[in-house]
Amino acid sequence: MTLGARIAQLRRNKGESLQKVADAVGVSKAHIWELEKERTNNPAMDLVKRLAIHFETTVAFLIGEDIDGSDDEQQLARMFREARDLDQRERDILDGMMKTLLAQKSRQQVG
Repeated sequence: MTLGARIAQLRRNKGESLQKVADAVGVSKAHIWELEKERTNNPAMDLVKRLAIHFETTVAFLIGEDIDGSDDEQQLARMFREARDLDQRERDILDGMMKTLLAQKSRQQVG
């Protein structure tokens, strides 16, 4: 389930309008609608925190991280989420770095 779907589900479960949620977290009704419909990418972490407080849940739940997962898994999820902000050239660089690191690790395990 996506962030937008979680927000919509929580809003409906509380019986709240888009406007009520928007007023509670300090954004426009249109912005909440855009989040629910996934027409906006990468909401500010501060907004996600305010939504979590409003809906009495955790940021981890809203963004779909496994709260029972290990710290390593949560770190990887965070890194992947942050990589979405990179342009294609930067993603290619990151991909090359990953391949280099994995190749080095493989050589170390063999030798």
